[in-house]
Amino acid sequence: MWRILISLIGLAIAGAAAFWVLTAPKPMSAEDLPDHRGDAVHGRYVFHMAGCSSCHAAPGAKGGDKLELAGGLEFKTPFGTFVAPNISPDPKAGIGGWSDLEFANAVTRGVSPEGAHYYPALPYTSYQRMALSDVLDLKAYLDTLPPVAETAPGHDLPLPFRLRRGLGLWKLAFMDYAPFRPDSEADPKLNRGAYLVTGPGHCGECHTPRNLLGGPLEDWAYAGGPEPDGKGTVPNITPSPDGIGDWTVDDIADALKLGLTPDFESFGGAMIAVQENMAELTEEDREAIALYLKSLPPKDNYLKQ
Repeated sequence: MWRILISLIGLAIAGAAAFWVLTAPKPMSAEDLPDHRGDAVHGRYVFHMAGCSSCHAAPGAKGGDKLELAGGLEFKTPFGTFVAPNISPDPKAGIGGWSDLEFANAVTRGVSPEGAHYYPALPYTSYQRMALSDVLDLKAYLDTLPPVAETAPGHDLPLPFRLRRGLGLWKLAFMDYAPFRPDSEADPKLNRGAYLVTGPGHCGECHTPRNLLGGPLEDWAYAGGPEPDGKGTVPNITPSPDGIGDWTVDDIADALKLGLTPDFESFGGAMIAVQENMAELTEEDREAIALYLKSLPPKDNYLKQ
Protein backbone atom coordinates (compact mmCIF):
# COMPACT_ATOMS: atom_id res chain seq x y z
CA MET A 1 0.00 0.00 0.00
CA TRP A 2 2.79 2.40 0.87
CA ARG A 3 4.44 1.79 -2.50
CA ILE A 4 1.17 2.47 -4.29
CA LEU A 5 0.60 5.62 -2.26
CA ILE A 6 4.15 6.86 -2.92
CA SER A 7 3.71 6.14 -6.64
CA LEU A 8 0.44 8.09 -6.73
CA ILE A 9 2.04 11.02 -4.92
CA GLY A 10 4.94 10.92 -7.37
CA LEU A 11 2.55 10.91 -10.32
CA ALA A 12 0.61 13.82 -8.84
CA ILE A 13 3.80 15.82 -8.36
CA ALA A 14 4.96 15.02 -11.89
CA GLY A 15 1.56 15.95 -13.29
CA ALA A 16 1.55 19.25 -11.40
CA ALA A 17 5.06 20.03 -12.61
CA ALA A 18 4.10 19.24 -16.21
CA PHE A 19 1.02 21.43 -15.91
CA TRP A 20 3.11 24.29 -14.53
CA VAL A 21 5.61 24.04 -17.38
CA LEU A 22 3.00 23.65 -20.13
CA THR A 23 0.92 26.57 -18.89
CA ALA A 24 3.79 29.01 -18.43
CA PRO A 25 3.34 32.38 -20.20
CA LYS A 26 5.61 32.95 -23.21
CA PRO A 27 6.56 36.63 -23.19
CA MET A 28 9.01 38.22 -25.59
CA SER A 29 12.34 39.54 -24.39
CA ALA A 30 13.71 43.00 -25.10
CA GLU A 31 15.86 41.51 -27.87
CA ASP A 32 12.70 40.51 -29.74
CA LEU A 33 11.61 44.12 -30.20
CA PRO A 34 12.73 45.94 -33.34
CA ASP A 35 14.98 48.97 -33.19
CA HIS A 36 12.01 51.27 -33.66
CA ARG A 37 10.98 54.45 -31.93
CA GLY A 38 7.21 54.70 -31.62
CA ASP A 39 5.54 57.16 -34.01
CA ALA A 40 2.42 58.62 -32.39
CA VAL A 41 1.12 60.01 -35.69
CA HIS A 42 1.06 56.57 -37.29
CA GLY A 43 -0.03 55.16 -33.95
CA ARG A 44 -3.30 57.08 -34.27
CA TYR A 45 -3.91 55.23 -37.53
CA VAL A 46 -3.10 51.88 -35.88
CA PHE A 47 -5.52 52.84 -33.09
CA HIS A 48 -8.34 52.90 -35.66
CA MET A 49 -7.03 49.82 -37.47
CA ALA A 50 -7.21 47.89 -34.21
CA GLY A 51 -10.52 49.38 -33.05
CA CYS A 52 -9.22 50.16 -29.56
CA SER A 53 -11.96 52.66 -28.68
CA SER A 54 -14.67 50.13 -29.57
CA CYS A 55 -13.95 48.24 -26.37
CA HIS A 56 -11.93 50.55 -24.13
CA ALA A 57 -13.89 53.81 -24.32
CA ALA A 58 -16.38 54.12 -21.47
CA PRO A 59 -19.80 52.65 -22.33
CA GLY A 60 -21.90 55.21 -24.20
CA ALA A 61 -18.95 57.50 -24.96
CA LYS A 62 -19.40 59.81 -27.94
CA GLY A 63 -17.12 62.03 -29.98
CA GLY A 64 -13.92 63.07 -28.26
CA ASP A 65 -14.88 61.13 -25.13
CA LYS A 66 -13.98 57.98 -27.05
CA LEU A 67 -10.36 58.94 -26.53
CA GLU A 68 -10.77 58.70 -22.78
CA LEU A 69 -10.05 54.98 -22.51
CA ALA A 70 -11.48 54.33 -19.06
CA GLY A 71 -12.75 50.84 -19.94
CA GLY A 72 -15.78 49.38 -18.20
CA LEU A 73 -17.57 47.86 -21.20
CA GLU A 74 -18.99 44.44 -20.29
CA PHE A 75 -18.82 41.35 -22.49
CA LYS A 76 -21.20 38.64 -21.39
CA THR A 77 -20.11 35.16 -22.51
CA PRO A 78 -20.74 31.53 -21.56
CA PHE A 79 -17.63 31.75 -19.38
CA GLY A 80 -18.77 34.78 -17.39
CA THR A 81 -18.64 38.54 -17.81
CA PHE A 82 -15.43 40.16 -18.97
CA VAL A 83 -14.85 43.87 -18.47
CA ALA A 84 -12.59 45.98 -20.70
CA PRO A 85 -9.83 47.56 -18.61
CA ASN A 86 -8.61 51.14 -18.48
CA ILE A 87 -5.84 51.56 -21.08
CA SER A 88 -5.42 55.31 -20.67
CA PRO A 89 -1.92 56.57 -19.77
CA ASP A 90 -2.85 56.96 -16.12
CA PRO A 91 0.04 55.36 -14.19
CA LYS A 92 -2.19 53.65 -11.61
CA ALA A 93 -5.58 52.96 -13.18
CA GLY A 94 -4.27 52.52 -16.72
CA ILE A 95 -1.09 51.60 -18.55
CA GLY A 96 0.90 54.80 -18.08
CA GLY A 97 3.70 53.02 -16.28
CA TRP A 98 4.14 50.27 -18.86
CA SER A 99 7.27 49.88 -20.94
CA ASP A 100 7.17 49.20 -24.67
CA LEU A 101 8.05 45.57 -23.98
CA GLU A 102 5.28 45.16 -21.42
CA PHE A 103 2.77 46.65 -23.85
CA ALA A 104 3.93 44.45 -26.73
CA ASN A 105 3.69 41.36 -24.55
CA ALA A 106 0.17 42.26 -23.48
CA VAL A 107 -1.05 42.92 -27.03
CA THR A 108 0.66 40.12 -28.94
CA ARG A 109 1.26 37.47 -26.27
CA GLY A 110 -1.58 38.03 -23.83
CA VAL A 111 0.83 38.36 -20.90
CA SER A 112 0.52 41.04 -18.20
CA PRO A 113 3.46 43.06 -16.84
CA GLU A 114 3.27 40.81 -13.76
CA GLY A 115 3.70 37.72 -15.95
CA ALA A 116 0.10 36.43 -15.76
CA HIS A 117 -2.07 35.34 -18.66
CA TYR A 118 -4.70 37.72 -19.99
CA TYR A 119 -8.04 36.31 -21.03
CA PRO A 120 -8.58 36.08 -24.80
CA ALA A 121 -11.37 38.65 -24.50
CA LEU A 122 -8.32 40.74 -25.45
CA PRO A 123 -8.00 39.53 -29.06
CA TYR A 124 -4.31 38.69 -28.88
CA THR A 125 -4.84 35.62 -31.05
CA SER A 126 -5.34 38.16 -33.85
CA TYR A 127 -3.01 40.87 -32.55
CA GLN A 128 -0.16 38.35 -32.55
CA ARG A 129 -0.14 38.89 -36.34
CA MET A 130 0.59 42.61 -35.97
CA ALA A 131 3.92 44.08 -36.96
CA LEU A 132 5.76 45.05 -33.79
CA SER A 133 6.47 48.46 -35.30
CA ASP A 134 2.70 49.02 -35.47
CA VAL A 135 2.35 47.90 -31.85
CA LEU A 136 5.05 50.32 -30.71
CA ASP A 137 3.47 53.15 -32.71
CA LEU A 138 0.14 52.37 -31.05
CA LYS A 139 1.77 52.60 -27.62
CA ALA A 140 3.27 55.98 -28.53
CA TYR A 141 -0.17 57.28 -29.51
CA LEU A 142 -1.91 55.91 -26.42
CA ASP A 143 0.67 57.75 -24.32
CA THR A 144 -0.60 61.05 -25.79
CA LEU A 145 -4.25 60.49 -24.77
CA PRO A 146 -5.92 61.87 -21.63
CA PRO A 147 -5.13 59.88 -18.47
CA VAL A 148 -8.22 58.61 -16.67
CA ALA A 149 -7.80 57.86 -12.97
CA GLU A 150 -10.88 55.63 -12.73
CA THR A 151 -10.12 51.91 -12.38
CA ALA A 152 -12.43 49.66 -14.38
CA PRO A 153 -14.26 46.89 -12.49
CA GLY A 154 -12.80 43.40 -12.56
CA HIS A 155 -14.16 40.42 -14.47
CA ASP A 156 -17.06 38.46 -13.01
CA LEU A 157 -16.15 34.83 -13.65
CA PRO A 158 -17.05 31.59 -11.90
CA LEU A 159 -14.53 28.95 -10.94
CA PRO A 160 -12.50 27.49 -12.60
CA PHE A 161 -12.25 30.40 -15.06
CA ARG A 162 -10.86 32.71 -12.38
CA LEU A 163 -7.67 30.62 -12.40
CA ARG A 164 -5.65 32.25 -15.15
CA ARG A 165 -2.83 29.71 -15.19
CA GLY A 166 -4.99 27.25 -17.09
CA LEU A 167 -5.11 29.71 -20.00
CA GLY A 168 -1.67 28.42 -20.88
CA LEU A 169 -3.32 25.21 -22.10
CA TRP A 170 -5.85 27.27 -24.07
CA LYS A 171 -2.99 29.12 -25.73
CA LEU A 172 -1.25 25.84 -26.55
CA ALA A 173 -4.37 24.76 -28.40
CA PHE A 174 -5.33 27.99 -30.14
CA MET A 175 -2.30 30.27 -30.42
CA ASP A 176 0.83 29.88 -32.54
CA TYR A 177 2.70 33.15 -31.71
CA ALA A 178 3.37 33.71 -35.42
CA PRO A 179 3.40 37.18 -36.99
CA PHE A 180 1.64 37.84 -40.27
CA ARG A 181 3.45 36.28 -43.21
CA PRO A 182 2.59 37.79 -46.60
CA ASP A 183 2.09 35.55 -49.60
CA SER A 184 5.08 36.22 -51.86
CA GLU A 185 2.99 35.34 -54.92
CA ALA A 186 -0.02 37.50 -54.03
CA ASP A 187 -0.74 41.07 -55.04
CA PRO A 188 0.63 43.52 -52.42
CA LYS A 189 -2.85 45.00 -51.98
CA LEU A 190 -4.27 41.55 -51.22
CA ASN A 191 -1.52 40.99 -48.67
CA ARG A 192 -2.32 44.35 -47.10
CA GLY A 193 -5.97 43.36 -46.80
CA ALA A 194 -5.02 40.01 -45.29
CA TYR A 195 -2.87 41.76 -42.70
CA LEU A 196 -5.62 44.20 -41.76
CA VAL A 197 -8.34 41.54 -41.51
CA THR A 198 -6.38 38.84 -39.69
CA GLY A 199 -4.24 41.14 -37.56
CA PRO A 200 -5.24 44.54 -36.20
CA GLY A 201 -8.77 44.43 -37.62
CA HIS A 202 -9.33 41.09 -35.78
CA CYS A 203 -12.44 40.41 -37.90
CA GLY A 204 -12.39 36.70 -37.15
CA GLU A 205 -12.82 37.31 -33.43
CA CYS A 206 -16.52 37.92 -34.05
CA HIS A 207 -17.20 36.50 -37.50
CA THR A 208 -15.62 33.07 -36.87
CA PRO A 209 -17.68 30.73 -34.67
CA ARG A 210 -16.15 29.10 -31.60
CA ASN A 211 -16.09 25.70 -29.96
CA LEU A 212 -17.09 24.87 -26.40
CA LEU A 213 -13.66 25.96 -25.14
CA GLY A 214 -13.95 29.35 -26.83
CA GLY A 215 -11.43 28.47 -29.52
CA PRO A 216 -12.07 29.51 -33.13
CA LEU A 217 -13.44 26.91 -35.54
CA GLU A 218 -10.96 27.59 -38.33
CA ASP A 219 -12.81 25.38 -40.82
CA TRP A 220 -15.66 27.87 -40.50
CA ALA A 221 -13.53 31.02 -40.54
CA TYR A 222 -15.62 34.15 -41.22
CA ALA A 223 -18.79 32.08 -41.72
CA GLY A 224 -20.71 33.86 -38.96
CA GLY A 225 -22.35 32.38 -35.90
CA PRO A 226 -24.07 33.27 -32.65
CA GLU A 227 -23.21 36.36 -30.66
CA PRO A 228 -21.15 35.40 -27.59
CA ASP A 229 -23.94 36.60 -25.30
CA GLY A 230 -26.47 34.43 -27.15
CA LYS A 231 -28.71 37.39 -27.98
CA GLY A 232 -28.12 37.65 -31.70
CA THR A 233 -26.07 36.45 -34.63
CA VAL A 234 -22.91 37.57 -36.38
CA PRO A 235 -23.15 37.54 -40.19
CA ASN A 236 -21.24 35.42 -42.65
CA ILE A 237 -18.67 37.62 -44.43
CA THR A 238 -17.38 35.06 -46.92
CA PRO A 239 -18.32 35.54 -50.60
CA SER A 240 -21.10 32.95 -50.56
CA PRO A 241 -24.77 33.47 -51.49
CA ASP A 242 -25.74 33.80 -47.82
CA GLY A 243 -22.71 35.95 -47.06
CA ILE A 244 -21.40 38.83 -49.12
CA GLY A 245 -21.29 36.93 -52.41
CA ASP A 246 -23.31 39.53 -54.29
CA TRP A 247 -21.32 42.47 -52.87
CA THR A 248 -18.62 43.97 -55.06
CA VAL A 249 -15.26 45.17 -53.77
CA ASP A 250 -16.62 48.72 -54.04
CA ASP A 251 -19.76 47.72 -52.11
CA ILE A 252 -17.68 46.41 -49.21
CA ALA A 253 -15.33 49.41 -49.19
CA ASP A 254 -18.27 51.83 -49.28
CA ALA A 255 -20.03 49.95 -46.47
CA LEU A 256 -16.93 50.26 -44.29
CA LYS A 257 -16.78 53.97 -45.04
CA LEU A 258 -20.47 54.87 -44.72
CA GLY A 259 -22.01 52.15 -42.54
CA LEU A 260 -24.57 51.24 -45.21
CA THR A 261 -25.05 47.95 -47.02
CA PRO A 262 -25.63 47.89 -50.81
CA ASP A 263 -29.36 47.77 -49.96
CA PHE A 264 -28.96 50.98 -47.92
CA GLU A 265 -29.51 49.25 -44.58
CA SER A 266 -27.52 50.65 -41.67
CA PHE A 267 -25.03 48.60 -39.72
CA GLY A 268 -26.16 47.73 -36.22
CA GLY A 269 -24.88 46.41 -32.93
CA ALA A 270 -21.14 46.16 -32.34
CA MET A 271 -20.49 46.75 -36.04
CA ILE A 272 -21.37 50.43 -35.62
CA ALA A 273 -18.21 51.09 -33.61
CA VAL A 274 -16.16 48.90 -35.95
CA GLN A 275 -17.36 50.85 -38.98
CA GLU A 276 -16.63 54.18 -37.30
CA ASN A 277 -13.01 53.09 -36.97
CA MET A 278 -12.88 51.73 -40.51
CA ALA A 279 -14.10 55.10 -41.79
CA GLU A 280 -10.85 56.60 -40.48
CA LEU A 281 -8.75 54.36 -42.75
CA THR A 282 -7.61 55.31 -46.20
CA GLU A 283 -9.62 54.39 -49.28
CA GLU A 284 -6.75 52.11 -50.27
CA ASP A 285 -6.89 50.17 -47.01
CA ARG A 286 -10.68 49.77 -47.12
CA GLU A 287 -10.35 48.48 -50.69
CA ALA A 288 -7.60 46.10 -49.56
CA ILE A 289 -9.89 44.71 -46.85
CA ALA A 290 -12.67 44.29 -49.39
CA LEU A 291 -10.35 42.58 -51.86
CA TYR A 292 -9.21 40.12 -49.21
CA LEU A 293 -12.75 39.31 -48.06
CA LYS A 294 -13.75 38.63 -51.66
CA SER A 295 -10.79 36.25 -51.98
CA LEU A 296 -11.92 34.03 -49.09
CA PRO A 297 -13.35 30.57 -49.81
CA PRO A 298 -17.16 30.91 -49.91
CA LYS A 299 -18.86 29.07 -47.04
CA ASP A 300 -22.43 28.52 -45.96
CA ASN A 301 -23.44 30.35 -42.84
CA TYR A 302 -22.27 28.34 -39.83
CA LEU A 303 -25.73 28.52 -38.31
CA LYS A 304 -27.18 26.59 -41.26
CA GLN A 305 -25.23 23.42 -40.52
